[in-house]
Amino acid sequence: MKYVVGCTEDKRGREAISLALALSKSLADPAQAELELVHIIRGSAPEDAGSHSERVYQEFLAQTAQTWMERALALVPSGMNARTHIRFAGSMAEGLLEAVSAFKADLVVVGAASAGPFRRFTVGSVANALLHSSPVPVALAPSGYLPPREITRITAALGTRAGADSVLEVAVDSAAARHVPLRLISLVALDKDSHHGDSGQWARAHANSTLERAIEGVHSRTVVTADVAQGRSIEAAIETLEWDDSEIVVIGSSRLAERSRIFLGSTANKMLRALPVPMVVVPRFHVPATASQGPGRF
Repeated sequence: MKYVVGCTEDKRGREAISLALALSKSLADPAQAELELVHIIRGSAPEDAGSHSERVYQEFLAQTAQTWMERALALVPSGMNARTHIRFAGSMAEGLLEAVSAFKADLVVVGAASAGPFRRFTVGSVANALLHSSPVPVALAPSGYLPPREITRITAALGTRAGADSVLEVAVDSAAARHVPLRLISLVALDKDSHHGDSGQWARAHANSTLERAIEGVHSRTVVTADVAQGRSIEAAIETLEWDDSEIVVIGSSRLAERSRIFLGSTANKMLRALPVPMVVVPRFHVPATASQGPGRF
């Protein structure tokens, strides 16, 4: 597994590293994880600068960033595979996506906006751009995130629209790779599906059917449970569920997303504001970067 981690010289960068470490250490074989710590400097590389003053300034930024990146690398425990990179691009999001392509990464990890409330998400411009264009899953660390000793559960929020099966596959494979329980949440009751008068009852039936399919996919590799979140709003429904500080939530992309691209839908956006734990957003009809992964995982 290869993770591109967006590093900035603030707590948002440290939280992204914390989440990348949590995801890496929780793998059955942490040695399989490779962390590409990437810092993006806006503008041209010094050798491509249009003037002497611009070249000097970009070199200064690169030297300053190198000091920060050495500190960032020091946050990674010895024995883990990690490298630092300083890249130049028109924006941080553009630079991270270029790094994902260059390194053939499986996941990109970023922190929430620095102004976000504690243990909640406020999506900044970088995360927002990634959540509407990334070809690989995007992992978001909430404000104030500290890495747990281990990830204890993966929760997958599933609906009935096209693309839900790929989210289930990613969640099942990721939970099995970490030997942790998988919890499925049915959001059907929140979809306001006009074809079902009793949406709550139908949501439970959907959860049960999803549970059966998930159990078949796990092949006894982990424990699977299912729950239904209901409430007056998505935020209220999310708050009715119990959350562990050490769990990860997996959600899919909107039906508006292009194939193998992320586009954060309205339901996921509302979930994002209510969740107190990290979230991984999966591209629509996700195909893993490396075929050896199987169905796909993070």
